[in-house]
Amino acid sequence: MTWTVAPEPYDSPVAAALWRAYYTEVSDRWYQLHEGRSTDPDELEREIAAYSGSDLVPPRGGLLVARYGGEPAGTSGVRLLDDATAELTRVFLYAGMRGRGGAALLVRAAEDVARTLGAERMVLDTRGDLVEARALYARLGYTETEAYNEDPYAEHWFAKRLHGAEGSPVTDGSRLRAQS
Repeated sequence: MTWTVAPEPYDSPVAAALWRAYYTEVSDRWYQLHEGRSTDPDELEREIAAYSGSDLVPPRGGLLVARYGGEPAGTSGVRLLDDATAELTRVFLYAGMRGRGGAALLVRAAEDVARTLGAERMVLDTRGDLVEARALYARLGYTETEAYNEDPYAEHWFAKRLHGAEGSPVTDGSRLRAQS
């Protein structure tokens, strides 16, 4: 099967479905860990609506969707925080798509988008319970750094220097393909 990664409008049905799946999973994990319950459905709907992804658009951001065998499988987003720093966000794969190389592909594609936006550095935040995400970022060269935001759920902050285009296939915003 083949992975493809391509830009996607933040308000497309595919992007909306991936955002809902992402937010539901990370919210439910937090509530299960801290309160022994799933997210309240009304709260879930409010939060999904409040963070539409409207900032993940050119010229200061971008949203990417990974497809596996042509089917939507995951997402990643980038937003510029300043002229030299981009933030990686919404890195997510459906559970059944994990372990096939898609997450690393999404992060690398997001790094390429950040470079095209002029970023020299990528930062991100994550929670302590998202151990698989922290392992992925470390494996891809991100190092823990000082807090750059005051997100109440962030417990770990990472950064990576982005060095040139490094011959990456997504620097022009076109599709990226990879075999798994």
